[in-house]
Amino acid sequence: MAAPLLTLRDIHLTFGGTPLLEGADLTVAAGERMCLVGRNGCGKSTLLKIAAGLIEPDNGERVLQTGTSVNYLPQEPDLSGFATALEYVEAGLGPHDDLYRAQVLLTDLGLNGQEDPKTLSGGEARRAALARALAPKPDVLLLDEPTNHLDLAVIEWLEQELNALNAALVVISHDRRFLENVSQSSVWIYQGVTHKLPKSFAHFEAWRDETLGQIELDQHKLDRKIVRELHWLQRGVTGRRKRNMGRLRALDQLRQDRRDQMGPTGSVKLTASESGKSGKRVMEAEGISKSYGDNTVVKDFSTRILRGDRLGIVGANGAGKTTLLKMLIGTLEPDSGTVLMGTKIEMASLDQMRDALNPDWTLVDVLTGRNGDSVTVGGQQKHVMGYMQDFLFAPEQANTPVQALSGGERGRLMLARAMTQPANLLVLDEPTNDLDLETLDLLQEMIAEFDGTVILVSHDRDFLDRVATSVIINEGQGRWQEYPGGYSDMVMQRGHGVSARAPVAASQSKRVRSPKQAEAPAEPSKLKLSYKEKFALETLPARMETLSGEIDALQAKMDDPGFYARDPQAFNKLAGKLESKSAELKAAEEQWLTLEMLREEIDNA
Repeated sequence: MAAPLLTLRDIHLTFGGTPLLEGADLTVAAGERMCLVGRNGCGKSTLLKIAAGLIEPDNGERVLQTGTSVNYLPQEPDLSGFATALEYVEAGLGPHDDLYRAQVLLTDLGLNGQEDPKTLSGGEARRAALARALAPKPDVLLLDEPTNHLDLAVIEWLEQELNALNAALVVISHDRRFLENVSQSSVWIYQGVTHKLPKSFAHFEAWRDETLGQIELDQHKLDRKIVRELHWLQRGVTGRRKRNMGRLRALDQLRQDRRDQMGPTGSVKLTASESGKSGKRVMEAEGISKSYGDNTVVKDFSTRILRGDRLGIVGANGAGKTTLLKMLIGTLEPDSGTVLMGTKIEMASLDQMRDALNPDWTLVDVLTGRNGDSVTVGGQQKHVMGYMQDFLFAPEQANTPVQALSGGERGRLMLARAMTQPANLLVLDEPTNDLDLETLDLLQEMIAEFDGTVILVSHDRDFLDRVATSVIINEGQGRWQEYPGGYSDMVMQRGHGVSARAPVAASQSKRVRSPKQAEAPAEPSKLKLSYKEKFALETLPARMETLSGEIDALQAKMDDPGFYARDPQAFNKLAGKLESKSAELKAAEEQWLTLEMLREEIDNA
């Protein structure tokens, strides 16, 4: 077996007296494609910097095979000191690298290379940094949040580019779909130690949940610190999986309702609202258009949005997503056409909430407004300490100032505060930027449980699949089209994703120029479910409910702190039974999900 290109052994690192990495290992073989995952603050970025040779660990060793080249993309690239974007990219090339590749990559990424780095937006700076990392064709490529602030067109282009490279890849990202598409193995950092799964991220979360369950069974009599750290996962992830079964069914019904409202795809027909439905109608746009000079951003677009809809808006940067959003919610007047707003609408924006966070206030200050020790959520009063824990904050963080929180923690705090504001319309303009996976799960839950209407602009395909009842996408030349379902449903109906458009004109150098992406023809669908499949689809929900009840009963017995001391043999027997029932429930859930997706595919054929 060939020697690995890069190896980290028994890495230890302490920041500010707190151990961050306590024996972490990482082995990168030639051509390996690995994702590095873990909770916010677990040390992912730090371990990647150690792998890049930028940080020295307290203990442990870094071994780089002789002649191996390593390129690193930081979360926040620094372009200072360079006159142009092209100069910045070329500075990363070696003496034998192809200078022409720097310009080609910049062009593919929508830049002409002559931009002044001081004037670049966050997304444009990220594109230039990607070009610099990719241009030399390194042996090992280390990418820290490469999709942050990128639009879908560039994300899809990046996936193609990475999958075409021969380089070994280690990537950190909170974009689930991106990780699924580029990874072949997963390394999880948990309590300062690394655990490796030789499968892609698509298999990671189920494996992590099983591993955490086993850890809890094996370590039940250790100190209470471990119990506290696992509590949100024991209660949250398992419970979240159960709740998501019902939410999937609810989302399926919402999407069907949306299809019924819209009629055949591509021919939305609007009728005047009946007086009895005025409370149900949130907004109705008919024939709205908007231009800036010769640039038509929105042309003759119509839609009707009813209470309970979850509408996603997607498209390349500069396509006009925010313009369309502002016209729909009434903060921007269209050049032509009308937008009728419903009655009794109370609107809230998560972005505005984040901007309003006072950096000197503590976490409790932000949630209570410095007014008492409780918050009101959904008409019910809750103590602020308990509410904090609902959003994955530990009690000892109560007096932590906002400025000391990480980006993911600020995102979590933003969600927590948003839920204390009365609203029946949530407007989310790219809410998933800088949010970690746990916070994305919370946002998904919040949207699922929200009684009102949600309109969101997002580049996160997996998130759109999880929450959207319909998707509006830019078709070019100011034309926008609404498709029922999530992002994957849109791709299936449209035949391609965001990037599969005709190349932009050369004069439009600021827009992304991506290669056309041909989608593989879909396999023929089954005509109908078999009798056995129908029976399983009808009986599995009741079976899952029974298993959930049995698991809860077993767990309640095991939660008794004195159980193990009284009867270790009985405890171990019960633990084995709990593990068996959990595996049975997981298998039933997966079977039901597979059959439900197959049923939906047949119904839509």
